[in-house]
Amino acid sequence: MTVLDRFAMESTLAAQITDGPGGYSGVPGDEQWAAEIRRLATLRGATLLAHNYQLPAIQDVADHVGDSLALSRIAAEATEDTIVFCGVHFMAETAKILSPEKTVLIPDQRAGCSLADSITAAELQAWKDEYPEAVVVSYVNTTAAVKALTDICCTSSNAVEVVASIDPDRDVLFCPDQFLGAHVRRMTGRTNLHIWAGECHVHAAINGDELADQARSHPDAELFVHPECGCATSALYLAGEGAFPEDRVKILSTGGMLDQARKTNARQVLVATEIGMLHQLRRAAPDIDFQAVNDRASCTYMKMITPAAMLRCLVEGADEVHVDLETARLARRSVQRMIEIGQPGGGE
Repeated sequence: MTVLDRFAMESTLAAQITDGPGGYSGVPGDEQWAAEIRRLATLRGATLLAHNYQLPAIQDVADHVGDSLALSRIAAEATEDTIVFCGVHFMAETAKILSPEKTVLIPDQRAGCSLADSITAAELQAWKDEYPEAVVVSYVNTTAAVKALTDICCTSSNAVEVVASIDPDRDVLFCPDQFLGAHVRRMTGRTNLHIWAGECHVHAAINGDELADQARSHPDAELFVHPECGCATSALYLAGEGAFPEDRVKILSTGGMLDQARKTNARQVLVATEIGMLHQLRRAAPDIDFQAVNDRASCTYMKMITPAAMLRCLVEGADEVHVDLETARLARRSVQRMIEIGQPGGGE
């Protein structure tokens, strides 16, 4: 029996874990749980990473909180041999791509992503066959297999810069997010940018009408709008038409939101993104009143990383993420090309 096996047997909390259609449950994210997580992480030699959209308890116990690409780069530099990635599956894949020699665990491998699932490798290959001379730019919110067929990856904070770096005479295939793609086309004025019709179901559901209603109800607020949102175009329209001051409409990545929160003079901010982001924003600027444009914008997949799932992960060493070595090599190349163009900044 290993030391980990013995300590796992002594984990009385682990006996409370139950599994169901919505994921693992039965363990509250309280101080006892947090102490047990830290103990097991030390025993396993693991660093704990949590995405900005995770439950507050998960964010608070993690060693690092941020966007997926920034966390994957932290994982690559970490001295620990085991990475526990609290996020959705493509994020843990990206960590494995950048740290192929490390053990990467995700607390629940069923935590998928509607955006990443909106384009498969086969679909991308068929699209490439239609435009054989095109440059493929893929958002980091994609599977390893899609990244492997990609020329250059991008984040929401550097997508405009990445596309602008490409020869203006070359066609560009941009996938998978249609709203981020529309933002890039609007900012670059590029007519040969072809956009895949994918979306994040959570961000797409934050619509322009409710944004307009919230803006009218809070005339002194700033707007923080993620470019994946269905309301991003509406936000710019409100500013362009003078319905809302242009200088108070900010189209920002998650990292960009945190940067802006730390320097804004606004007393109230309306936030259009997944509601898990509010936890980090309130920690970054506790004196500001952050309100969700849509308080129902919660990602079910992100919330599958529960306290019980995280405990199970550390007790059992599950679920381990694997990426084929050749796929990882090709995918890593597309990420590295992006980094060579410019620092990814605020990620997705």
